[in-house]
Amino acid sequence: MRNARRYRFPILMLLAGFAVAAAMPHAAGRIASNTISNVAEMLTILPPIFILLGLMDVWVPRETFVRLMGPRSGALGALLAVILGAVAAGPLYAAFPVASMMLKKGVSFTNVMVLLGAWSTLKIPMFLFETASLGARFSVTRWIASVPVILAMSRIIPRALGPVEVDAILRKQFDLDAAGGPAAGKAGASDRGPGRI
Repeated sequence: MRNARRYRFPILMLLAGFAVAAAMPHAAGRIASNTISNVAEMLTILPPIFILLGLMDVWVPRETFVRLMGPRSGALGALLAVILGAVAAGPLYAAFPVASMMLKKGVSFTNVMVLLGAWSTLKIPMFLFETASLGARFSVTRWIASVPVILAMSRIIPRALGPVEVDAILRKQFDLDAAGGPAAGKAGASDRGPGRI
């Protein structure tokens, strides 16, 4: 039952697809082909990311993440988050497993928000494509203008959510860890401290 609740959104989307296909039979083929195409794309992107995350989880100690990107890392943590997001490859949905692993490793919530913002906005392949298509002036201006916005949003989001909601997100990352289970989740989140970002 717990797993069913975890995957309720994909299940609802699948049911909605069947409902639309039943109501509009002429669109059923396109719905099926788009679904298969998206699943195939995810299967080519996510497994390598999960392998890299597993290796990083084993090879990089939690203390290193806390020291470099934890709540007291300051500007260094934000800079590393920007760099990691900028050099990352793959679509934005691939960033969420990375963000989850980093939260479990002690990276501050604020720096994870910076990582997600940089991943979606500052990726170097996108920057190069923009430079080739729209010119260096446009791409450099957009990149420079995006950085302060990402840093500001990474501060605004935790405050808008509040410490209770942030702590619930942190605890959920440990609950999703199949190896540790719910009990490990409570212990891990309490080590980090409620509402710490």
